[in-house]
Amino acid sequence: MLAGLTGALLMVGAATAEAAAVRYYAVAPGVRLAVRTGPGTSYGIVRYLPVGAQVPIYCQTPGQTITGTYGTTNIWDNIDDGQFVSDAYVNTGSDGYVAGRCG
Repeated sequence: MLAGLTGALLMVGAATAEAAAVRYYAVAPGVRLAVRTGPGTSYGIVRYLPVGAQVPIYCQTPGQTITGTYGTTNIWDNIDDGQFVSDAYVNTGSDGYVAGRCG
């Protein structure tokens, strides 16, 4: 019984550590950013983020190249299940990947 409880607690601890590892990043000032179902402008829009939004980045994936406030990139940020924004509008402080690759 104790071994089962210990295993369950370790799983909860790992999930908590993973959730704590997710960082939030600011969307470019004055930008009402489109959130899409995939990594490109050909994907449908799910919603728009309000000006001043901050987003979590769970993983990142290559996609359509976009030029935005923070340069030109093909990196897209997964901010929720099936929801992506171009990294060109997210202030990550890096021109490269800041999170693991999706999938």
